[in-house]
Parts: sequence; structure tokens; C-alpha cells
Amino acid sequence: MKCPFCGFSESKVVDSRPAEEGATIRRRRECLSCQKRFTTYEIMEQLPLVVVKKDGRRQTFDKQKLITGMLRACEKRPVPLADLQAVADEIELELLNSLQREIQSSDVGEMVMSRLKTLDEVAYVRFASVYRQFRDINTFMIELNKLLGEGESSNLNGEKPYED
Repeated sequence: MKCPFCGFSESKVVDSRPAEEGATIRRRRECLSCQKRFTTYEIMEQLPLVVVKKDGRRQTFDKQKLITGMLRACEKRPVPLADLQAVADEIELELLNSLQREIQSSDVGEMVMSRLKTLDEVAYVRFASVYRQFRDINTFMIELNKLLGEGESSNLNGEKPYED
């Protein structure tokens, strides 16, 4: 690190501590030539995530856009905003940890749908209807029947729902 006072290129670190809630590291340095002290900040380099759309266009990943899409699906549903933000954080972290810099939009959509399915089934169906572009009532019913079939198989006592 070059000294801002004399331009000497070597310094020693006198003190280090986290800054900005752990997002950066603040370092107090001392020049080995003039002995003056100065402060530097170290931040982690993050490469942007790029989402590849169905038509081949590329755009940077936008967590807010993800939350907005889920909010639309959860409109008038009892799903707390904090849960949607947690889902968005979880998806973003999973994408960053995948070490892939380009992600297909279909993969992101599938990640959202799998999480919405556990949060709220109505929101899941709403999101799926837009995401999968249901063309008619038959494709909509197929998805609903899949959802109902999973509900029956996960019933603990094996009874069908609503039977007397």
C-alpha cells in the first residue's frame, strides 16, 4: 500500500477491525519510511450475477425484482414481507455459492416456485401460472392436480382430504 504522505510503497498494519457490519475491514497502517499513519478499507470483490433470459438477453441479477415478483404472487395472502425477503436472500446466496456467473432465468424461476410452494400454495399457483405461461384451463388444472396429489401423499394417516 502506497503511503499518501511520502509515496513509499511499504507499510505495516497497526490495527484491523470490521467496518460497516462486517462488509469491509478497516486497517490502520504506518508507513515504514515516514512513520505517518493512514487508514485503508478492504472490501470483498463480488462479480455480478448475470441472468440469461429465454430470448438470450442478459441482465444483472436484481434481488428487488425477485421480491417484487413474489409480492405480486402473494398479493392479498397472509405471507409476511420478511419471509419473502428471507427467500430472496436465500436464493441470492445459493446463486452466489454456485460459482456460476451466468444463471438461466428458468433456474431462478424454479427456485422461487419451490420455496413459494412451502410458504403459500395459492401464491405458488399464481407464480407458476405466470412463470410457466399457462395457456388454458387444462394446463392450470394439471398443475393444481399435481399440488393436490402431493398433499394427499403427505397426509400422515393416509386418509383423503375432505372424506367422511
